[in-house]
Amino acid sequence: MFEIVIVTLLVLWALGLMTAFTMGGFIHILLLLAVVAILVRFIQGRPL
Repeated sequence: MFEIVIVTLLVLWALGLMTAFTMGGFIHILLLLAVVAILVRFIQGRPL
């Protein structure tokens, strides 16, 4: 379940970078959320 959230955030971030309308720097929040989700996973001691 958590992996799906991480992959979804990364895909949405990549799609946002490829489109002409990226809402300024707001799209990078998706990347930040994905990285935070991965860090939480490592801190909890569970592998990806």
